[in-house]
Amino acid sequence: MVKQKKIKSILSIFETPIGLFAGATYHFRALTIFLKNPKLIGYIVVPILINIVVGILLYLSLLLPGIDLINTIFKNLSLSFDALIAQLPTWLNFLSYIDNILYKLVQVILFAILLLIIGFLLVQFGTILGSPFYGQLSEQLEKIRTGTLPETPPSLLNSLRDIWRAILFELKKVGLLLVIGLPILLLNFLPGGSLIATIGGITLTTSIVCLDFFDGFLERRKLKFRQKLTVVRRSLPASATFGLICQGLITIPIVNFLGIPLCVAAGTLFCCDRVLPNLLPDNQA
Repeated sequence: MVKQKKIKSILSIFETPIGLFAGATYHFRALTIFLKNPKLIGYIVVPILINIVVGILLYLSLLLPGIDLINTIFKNLSLSFDALIAQLPTWLNFLSYIDNILYKLVQVILFAILLLIIGFLLVQFGTILGSPFYGQLSEQLEKIRTGTLPETPPSLLNSLRDIWRAILFELKKVGLLLVIGLPILLLNFLPGGSLIATIGGITLTTSIVCLDFFDGFLERRKLKFRQKLTVVRRSLPASATFGLICQGLITIPIVNFLGIPLCVAAGTLFCCDRVLPNLLPDNQA
């Protein structure tokens, strides 16, 4: 027993860095499976078309007005700061150069946040509208990976229950965003709270993204919302790097049209490899 504990403690030292690396590799693994199984591409054609339509609507309605708003705010701030600099001694004119650099940096950050928000919304709408196709894709991938699937007798009642569970899942995600997201947002108004708010925001969005892309696998086990959150937490640090890569893919315009189906596939593979071995029978009820 003592030797086994020592072995486990030694292995646990390497578990964190291995998990960090492994979580970031599943998107490449999913791409490899698509290349080896071209028939799977048929399951993502319609979702990609859905993503393109929804993405165009989101970018037209949010991106252009968002850029205009950012430019207007910074133009007004720049004029105010220039007026302040003009009243200072000439030897302090170097502050105007620092001011320009900071403005550009903040503009880039805000633009990246705007793209992330649009990508996040694209995931929510895209996965809902494309859910029948993503569900089939996830099932096929699980068959390839594990050779089996949980048995669910087809019936009208089960279909209605699945629809109700899907609605509750979306409502609970909104609730999670409101309950945790709003306090995180308010931290920005406290001294030194911006850093904590940034870390909290990234953690929250990463968790939501993992829930979205793990859901095909987890919903087949009929897990409760809290159990799904527990899966994300217990899969750390691999789930963290997985979610961060997903956020990167959904943030880049045009890339995210293809990136969302890739993340769905990667999420299923992640769960087959890293979640399934730890699921207990009573968690699958």
